[in-house]
Amino acid sequence: MRLTLLSILLFSTILSFGQKEKFRQLDQEPFFRIGAKGGVNINKIEGQAYKTGFNYNYSLGGFMQFNFSNRFGLQPEVNFTQSSSEFSTSTTDVYDDLFRDGSQKSAKLNYLKIPLLLNINVGESKHVKIQLGPQFGAVVKETVDSLKAKKDIFKKADWSAVGGLWLQLPFINLGGRYELGLTNINAIDSRDRWRSQGFTFFVGFTF
Repeated sequence: MRLTLLSILLFSTILSFGQKEKFRQLDQEPFFRIGAKGGVNINKIEGQAYKTGFNYNYSLGGFMQFNFSNRFGLQPEVNFTQSSSEFSTSTTDVYDDLFRDGSQKSAKLNYLKIPLLLNINVGESKHVKIQLGPQFGAVVKETVDSLKAKKDIFKKADWSAVGGLWLQLPFINLGGRYELGLTNINAIDSRDRWRSQGFTFFVGFTF
């Protein structure tokens, strides 16, 4: 009886150490990782010429992680993101000389966005990361309804500041970010300052 109890206790101890070692290995991050993610982009353009409220679009991309220590790392990304906006119907707010009389005055912008983010691990675990950094966005395609002249009304480049939270599980990642545009993207004139703003929520895989 005592031998049986001793065997059970020994087996339980070995199993417990094995589980702890397994979890410890899962918490260890390699220096380099890659991954892909996708999600929803909730954006708006602030300015007198635009309606208030956010618009829902999508975002797809890939990333690399460089984990320099137990606390800090860098994460460059390349994301394809769609943004949309709608101009105000007020004649005092809209640039009337650019548009026809149609009621549809919406715009869609396809961006290639390249953030460079600092990852800061929260607590002892490597699973929760605060992300901060700059982001460069380049307009790949611009579509504007009811436009008289064939010209770009948005600047091709947009710099923004990014902050967010990243949950890094062994193979799955998910999180959310806030993007604040730093560039006046109005390419028409300087009468009205247009600035982008948005939230991104995503889920993906890390290899």
